Amino acid sequence: MSGVQTLAVAENEAELRLDRWFQRRFPGLGHGRLSKLLRTGQVRVDGKRAEGSLRLATGMLIRVPPLDEKDLAAPRATPAIKRAAPPKELAALQNAVLYRDADVLIIDKPAGLAVQGGTGIDISVDSMLDALRFDGRERPKLVHRLDRDTSGVLVLARSARAAKWLTAAFKARETEKTYWAVLNGVPKPGRGKIDIPLAKLPGPKGEKMVEDGEAGKRAVTLYTVLDRAADRAAWVALAPLTGRTHQLRAHCAALGTPILGDGKYGGRSAFIEGPGIAKRLHLHARSIRLDTPERRTIMATAPLSPHMINTFNVFGFEADAAPEDPFSEVR
Repeated sequence: MSGVQTLAVAENEAELRLDRWFQRRFPGLGHGRLSKLLRTGQVRVDGKRAEGSLRLATGMLIRVPPLDEKDLAAPRATPAIKRAAPPKELAALQNAVLYRDADVLIIDKPAGLAVQGGTGIDISVDSMLDALRFDGRERPKLVHRLDRDTSGVLVLARSARAAKWLTAAFKARETEKTYWAVLNGVPKPGRGKIDIPLAKLPGPKGEKMVEDGEAGKRAVTLYTVLDRAADRAAWVALAPLTGRTHQLRAHCAALGTPILGDGKYGGRSAFIEGPGIAKRLHLHARSIRLDTPERRTIMATAPLSPHMINTFNVFGFEADAAPEDPFSEVR
């Protein structure tokens, strides 16, 4: 059995989840065993208890408790065949850059492309990060996420230093993000603040966020109806003031107007039949504004995805008619 160790997070480990850090450093340590060590407080990060989902930063000190020989042993290798991204997809991602400087890279993520890999996912933004290195010395790092079926603005750090301040900015909600969505129905009133606590409900098809006034974490979203097609559908702008999983999707469903194509939260009521209306999620990360440590302001706007353009055309929504600040009356 090993003794207690205190290990520092290296630069190339910044932004890893704590559980994935353990997988890298101690590949023989099983998930169940690690979960127990975390639950009982035997693992500490900078002297504090931590969850496996904690995102690490360079220099953090991790207390590793005594581990058995079986924990330290490397697991039996299971060859995994990963499909490499075709050159066409790599080129498309390179052409999706909305903003680039020495520290920050912002891309327009297409709907259907996962940000990170997982079961049944060979190709993701994470697997193609080398194609986004350009003239940088470091591989870009993910600093926030978008759902696989959500299109639009995705921010990457081009250095460990940038990853640190960007991660802190997202965690402190110091970025201004605006999403566009098409809803089935029109929320009433036409603008306001949704303040509904959400909790994770595990299930066979993946976790789902549900309203929970006791165990849920506070979740707040600003919304404004930008246009409507009678009572059939609405184009709305959404601004998450907190960062809960699936927050916008759960909040829109809670209003009784689910996001078009979001069967997970809206069931059958999330779909509208008609030519030109795709049965895909109509949620788009439209724009972002963030300030750098040097007091520069970075802004980026992503054009609508093709299936949302088609839906806009069906309902007569005009993207160019959107106000500069759709939330001025609800902030």
